[in-house]
Amino acid sequence: GDTMRITRRTLLLGAGAGVASVLLASCTPEPTPTPTPTRTREPEPPPGVPAAAGSIRSTWTTDPYALGAASFTPVGVLAGTRLALGAPVNARLFFAGEATDEDAPGTLRGAISSGTRAAEELLVPATSGERVAVVGAGLAGATAAAVLAEGGMEVTVFEARDRVGGRMHSRVDDSWPLPVQLGAWLFGTDDAEVLDLMSSGDVGVVELAGQLWHGPEGDLDPIDPQPFDAAMTAAQAAPEDSSVTDALTAAGIDPSDPATAALLAILAARTGAGADELSSWFAPPLPMSDPKAATGDVAPFIEQALDGVKVGLNSPVARLAYDDSGVSVRLGTGEALSFDRVIVTVPLGVLQDRSIEFDPPLPFSNRGAISALGMGAIETVWLRWDEPFWENDEAIWHSVGADVAIATWINLRPATGENVLVGIVGGAAAAEFAKLDEDEAIEAALASLALYV
Repeated sequence: GDTMRITRRTLLLGAGAGVASVLLASCTPEPTPTPTPTRTREPEPPPGVPAAAGSIRSTWTTDPYALGAASFTPVGVLAGTRLALGAPVNARLFFAGEATDEDAPGTLRGAISSGTRAAEELLVPATSGERVAVVGAGLAGATAAAVLAEGGMEVTVFEARDRVGGRMHSRVDDSWPLPVQLGAWLFGTDDAEVLDLMSSGDVGVVELAGQLWHGPEGDLDPIDPQPFDAAMTAAQAAPEDSSVTDALTAAGIDPSDPATAALLAILAARTGAGADELSSWFAPPLPMSDPKAATGDVAPFIEQALDGVKVGLNSPVARLAYDDSGVSVRLGTGEALSFDRVIVTVPLGVLQDRSIEFDPPLPFSNRGAISALGMGAIETVWLRWDEPFWENDEAIWHSVGADVAIATWINLRPATGENVLVGIVGGAAAAEFAKLDEDEAIEAALASLALYV
């Protein structure tokens, strides 16, 4: 019927600007806040880089409800693996999330379209008024919940965290001049639709103009991505898949050449994976154009989609038992509730960790897809100063030929007037960065900036 063809705009914004009705199940214990360990020492800034007045970092790699930042396609993975990951089981279990999206995995676009797809798949066998559970209140889960509610289902969303939004996360902190974006917040040319939704959802968006390429000897000419792109195009015509590293080598490009290594650092910061792991057949293009950035709190954007839907926070799902009559959802608290159908939107890393038990086990094709795909590591660190120590006004800085923990920086001063630099790191470097304690991480970030002084 007509309910199935709501446009995404009405879907995410039709609910009006009402804040999500967040119903905390009374049985859910409040999480005990973990005390911040007292610093035994202050991070040492390197010569020339002043100590930051504030710092906040992400920890997606170790976060038990993400276990990584975004899915990627490893070399040798068959076409159709993401379809297999998202395939419904017995018309009871449905799957959404960026990892299930064929066209735009690892992106907000992919998350939104996967939520719409899974909800539309569920509405085919369902009858009006069925009880449907959605596991996860990220962008995919919120999108699915809105479509289901519009389609006449009685929807309950279970979210393990104490907030909605999943891997979109704005930290609003009085000591910071703008919300600190720890999750997805950068948009390329493909993301026009999501940007429309964000700006009509009152999330400010700015353009990050200008790129600076900088090495130990000073500024460099911009690195031309053309040879890289040509190598990928050639690899995509090859009879079998090869890694991005092997595709470059086959094209006569040395992956360890400083210019190429700088491009690979950009690719890792976008995908969360190293060139030796990434499929060249399914490699996403290098993000070389000027991106746009969300500057407002993204939570209301998600809350609008959840308006009028029951949401239980602090409610991790431990087990899903399904048969011909329905699905039993067991929470980490031990409480079990019954539903007619369930949409699972947890990140790939959580499925790979087997944090949720499925009874009976998922079909081989779904399980095979879970283990075949990769979960990438991307981390972000935000630093602010009372006075800037840099003068240039390019928004994106790339380190070339320097041995630094963080090779990509975003300078928010030109777009926002605030003295804020954001470091982004992906792949093995992000996994290493995630292992550092707070002080070590800030020291590594400041040391990476010494190049620009």
